[in-house]
Amino acid sequence: MKRIGFLIALLVLLGVASAQTNIEFWYAFSDEPRSNWIQDRIAEYNQTLEAAGSSYRVTGERKGSYSETLQAAVLAARQGTPPHLAQLFEVGSQLAIDSGIFEPIGNLGGINESSYIKPVINYYTINGAVNSIPFNSSSPVLYANKQLMAQTGISKLPETFSEVIAACETIAASGVDTSCLTFPLHGWLFEQWMANQGALLGNNSNGRTARVTETYANSSAAMAIGDFLSEIGTKGYYQYTGKQGDWGGSDAIFYNQNVVFHITSTSDAAIIPKNAKEEHGFDVVIGKLPIADGIVRNGVVIGGASVWVLKDHPTAEKEVARDFILYMTNAENMISWHKLTGYYPVRSESVDILESEGWFEENPNLAIAFDQLLETYPNAATAGALMGSFLDTRAIIQTAMEKIITGTSARDALNEAKDLADAKVAEYNANFQ
Repeated sequence: MKRIGFLIALLVLLGVASAQTNIEFWYAFSDEPRSNWIQDRIAEYNQTLEAAGSSYRVTGERKGSYSETLQAAVLAARQGTPPHLAQLFEVGSQLAIDSGIFEPIGNLGGINESSYIKPVINYYTINGAVNSIPFNSSSPVLYANKQLMAQTGISKLPETFSEVIAACETIAASGVDTSCLTFPLHGWLFEQWMANQGALLGNNSNGRTARVTETYANSSAAMAIGDFLSEIGTKGYYQYTGKQGDWGGSDAIFYNQNVVFHITSTSDAAIIPKNAKEEHGFDVVIGKLPIADGIVRNGVVIGGASVWVLKDHPTAEKEVARDFILYMTNAENMISWHKLTGYYPVRSESVDILESEGWFEENPNLAIAFDQLLETYPNAATAGALMGSFLDTRAIIQTAMEKIITGTSARDALNEAKDLADAKVAEYNANFQ
């Protein structure tokens, strides 16, 4: 009799377990602070689901880099086992659309577009629809070693290319054993310098009105960037590890006080000053990204990633997935995320709360980074380019940047980059003709 009772209880438990539906969220962060933050939000949301008697539970899994996460999602969809949510980098947007496996999250309803900061939601609004929910959003800023600035005679942060060069000349003449500038040699910065000039990276309004068929990698705006890179390279003002895209390497150069200035992402705006002070004994001050001369600052393209919904699931499951992402990125959680990392709080309400708390007054470095975003003009340039071949284009431009810094003429390097990038665009677009 006891055995029969045990079997019945076991069957009941199995029935409950089988009735539970997991809502899978695949993300790219591997570091403990950011990954743990996501898992904490998942745990909180599951408590609300359980309290409501829901059979749904959210699970989170790290799937590798941004590229690897997108590849894993596409493969899983083809095999009929897609996750419900995937965190994808901004330049993967056209690839995500062309894959055909994602549902524009705006189609599910319940999205209040006005609650997001305009330049952020602007990027992910494609063909009139919000395709994904902004999550970790960033742009580049200038970090400076306050003590080295004083020692080398630099009184203010440079805001233009010519001011950077002038500061570098002052540093070189000071006799202090340090150099001027580092930044990760990455195509993302080139894209930001283009957008700040109001310049497009590709035709057809950066791919927003039709597919990009031509890049502007050798435009006059691109040449202004190339000339700057040429000068800092030729004069020895720029330091890097010799490796493209070495974010950690450029951070190390800055932490070791081998340079006065460092350009990198606002995603580290809370982390870099803290590490510099506690581990390396110097103070950091943050300024806006230095831009080309003779222009009105147009603003930055949002970087980072957003969360997409995969479409091959029942509507009820997609709605739970949507609701979780809206919870994870609500005003309160975006404040927590911002304070932890330095990523922008993407909700307007978050900004209002932070301002009322006096957060930006107490943290002027984060205020500068955020002001740069708020002062961005929403237009085709700052919306960012959509290209299926964006990863190839970025790599091509990145190589051109390195060639320029190491001695190739800007014109030759960027003309070559345009030819190579245009060929990749044509090769990709041929799949859709």
